[in-house]
Amino acid sequence: MQLKDIFSKRKKYATIPSENGKQDVPEGLMQKCPGCRKIFYRKEMKKSLYVCPNCGYHLPMTAWERINSLFDEDSFHEWDHNLTSGNPLNFPGYEEKIAKDRDKTGLNEGVVTGYGTIKGHKTAFSVMDSTFRMGSMGSVVGEKIARAVENAREQSLPFIIFTASGGARMQEGVLSLMQMAKTSAAIKRFSEEGGLMISVMTHPTTGGVSASFASIGDYNFAEPGALIGFAGRRIIEQTIREKLPDDFQTAEFLLEHGQLDKIIHRSEMKETLSKLLEMHEKGGGTW
Repeated sequence: MQLKDIFSKRKKYATIPSENGKQDVPEGLMQKCPGCRKIFYRKEMKKSLYVCPNCGYHLPMTAWERINSLFDEDSFHEWDHNLTSGNPLNFPGYEEKIAKDRDKTGLNEGVVTGYGTIKGHKTAFSVMDSTFRMGSMGSVVGEKIARAVENAREQSLPFIIFTASGGARMQEGVLSLMQMAKTSAAIKRFSEEGGLMISVMTHPTTGGVSASFASIGDYNFAEPGALIGFAGRRIIEQTIREKLPDDFQTAEFLLEHGQLDKIIHRSEMKETLSKLLEMHEKGGGTW
């Protein structure tokens, strides 16, 4: 056995503070909060729906973690699982990056769509996953969302979408930007036939996603602290030659200026959505 073989089999450890000094624990067992920088067991974070028990910071959730936290057990059925991206512009290395993200996430693309029940209320659903190409919007992401909206319209279902995106996917050029119009047109048809759309913006929701389907729901919600905006802060400051407020483009700033209906803590999300679905099923009521 060579020396490199000994070290290649060594387990990775992270060092954390303890009452008796520093303690080594297997890597992946602990998770640091980006907000307060405190370290917690991953099991503890999962139990709290990836909300920091100390400061309330909302960490990202994967698409299936989000689905499992909201939908009744075994009620969710996926649509268009096999749709995958090509490389229409022959962008160098794009196919390899897509394949790498598929292996890493277990997803074929950056959005999961389908239908299921939330506390017994049936709804169509789309959820973007920021771990796949930063949730960027390519032609397949736009196509899956547009199809989900059309399915909701044809089946007379409400439609809920959770957004998390860095914006349009540059490797697909104008084909990516076209998804803004395509998804918005599908939602317009859905709305004209009396469909209910609920949009929940999570951290981050930026670029073409924020400027299209994320912002045109009948209800526009967000999670606490979510970054929401089109252009970057530095670009806006350089363009208008003014210093922007520290909380600019946060969910709290948008709520204060009338661009959101409500900020919803993750622990209250399922209850809030189920109440809205129930209210609209009955055709009235108070929320």
